[in-house]
Amino acid sequence: MSTVTTVYQVSGMSCAHCENAISEEVSKLDGVSAVKAVASAGEVTVTSAAPLDDEAVREAVDEAGYDLVGRA
Repeated sequence: MSTVTTVYQVSGMSCAHCENAISEEVSKLDGVSAVKAVASAGEVTVTSAAPLDDEAVREAVDEAGYDLVGRA
């Protein structure tokens, strides 16, 4: 089974709580198997079964209280 890994730039993350909030929301998306948020880099790496809809990722990040800047 192949997977797709996409790195997104997210603004507003500053701590482990931020990383956890974003990881929790993004991991709810269909097909997502792993999420790794790194506040110091402002990046969220998402592994999924298929390419994700950028708008769905944006909504999940927004729900967590942060802003998706775009793909890294």
